[in-house]
Amino acid sequence: MTIDTNTMISITEANQNFSKVARLVDEHGTAVILKNNVPRYLVIDFSKAESESEAADEDVLNISKKILAKNKEAYEVLAR
Repeated sequence: MTIDTNTMISITEANQNFSKVARLVDEHGTAVILKNNVPRYLVIDFSKAESESEAADEDVLNISKKILAKNKEAYEVLAR
């Protein structure tokens, strides 16, 4: 995941000015809240959340092909 430095905000500033966090999300789609200068929380536009959480069919197919190839011997033994 690529993080845009323009969307980073400290937890102290987010706590004092949450409307700024909301504006960042409106403008950029996400905001990253830092705790002790480390990315800790991700605020995402609700409408983007569902599309971000679903894997593309192509990704699922590629992953399943890798798993099948990696465990081919075990699957052949189980098929007997």
